[in-house]
Amino acid sequence: MKTDEIIPHSRPSVDEVEMHALQNVLTSGQLAQGPQVIAFEEELGSFHGLPSGVATSSGTAALHLALLSLGVGPGDEVLLPSYVCSAPLHAAYHSGATPVLVDVDPATSNMDPDDLKKRLTSKSKAIIAVHLLGLPADMDAILALGLPVIEDCAQSLGANLGGQMLGTLGAISICSFYATKLITTGEGGMLLSHDPGLLARARDLRDYDKRDDFNVRFNYKMTDIQAALGRSQLEKLERFLDQREELAGVYRDHLASLPCTLPPPHKGRIYYRYVISVRQDVLDLIQGLARDGIETARPVYRPLHKYLNLEGYSGTEMAWNSHLSLPIHPSLSSNEVRRVCQALHHALRENSQ
Repeated sequence: MKTDEIIPHSRPSVDEVEMHALQNVLTSGQLAQGPQVIAFEEELGSFHGLPSGVATSSGTAALHLALLSLGVGPGDEVLLPSYVCSAPLHAAYHSGATPVLVDVDPATSNMDPDDLKKRLTSKSKAIIAVHLLGLPADMDAILALGLPVIEDCAQSLGANLGGQMLGTLGAISICSFYATKLITTGEGGMLLSHDPGLLARARDLRDYDKRDDFNVRFNYKMTDIQAALGRSQLEKLERFLDQREELAGVYRDHLASLPCTLPPPHKGRIYYRYVISVRQDVLDLIQGLARDGIETARPVYRPLHKYLNLEGYSGTEMAWNSHLSLPIHPSLSSNEVRRVCQALHHALRENSQ
């Protein structure tokens, strides 16, 4: 099969607007952290109704600085879901804290508040609440526990809960701008917060150069090249989200009759991924769809409790064994989504025999 016939699971959406923005930075001579980064921080903060953010080299770096800014360190426990990429786990270990994994509700893919409550101890210092796949976590229940909450908005930029934008509910929040995210800088991240003190601590730790004192700091800076790309992408975010919503509607119309469970409706959600739940073997479906030129994936490569050889995460296991992520990104056309649906019809029938 020719490469141009393959429908990729993810693909960044860039055009001449980004090209022009990058060219301007390249000709300016200011490539490292500079005015583009400052502008991007101000614009993303303003988008959320928050102060200027703290741009970083990655979402993982943002998570690490968020934990350090909250005073998390050795002897502390950080609670985070098992059904998520490994970035929060790395960030917890980088801070010197002990990660405590929490099971998820397989219907939503988000942290189960009841299981979260059971895992609290006197050492619990912070919660990383991941809004997975663009669906808001149960923030009312999570915030009610009284611990500082870091909102992980890597997959939920632009979503809201009860009209309040995600990323504005907890003590601090982080965004990721990896190539597959809702907007991209190639690599990159940002911290946001209502609290100027938390932002100041994160900004201090982000860069170690030209300081009068010595403290262990990091080189977690974003470049002006990345920020210029991010600013152009941010201007398109509302359009990107509308396109994703439109494609989700095509999926809903064409998959409603299939033996699968569609993503739960939720006012304020966005569609970072279009994830269905199936009864067939997920890996068999992924391989079958690949033969038809359709790239699909498990939305989480491997649950965190499997890395740590832990048991007792039945909700996460159910999600991992049944969830299938279908292509949904602004570069897709409605016809391509229909082709995905046709291939899925065939694959589900083939695997059910």
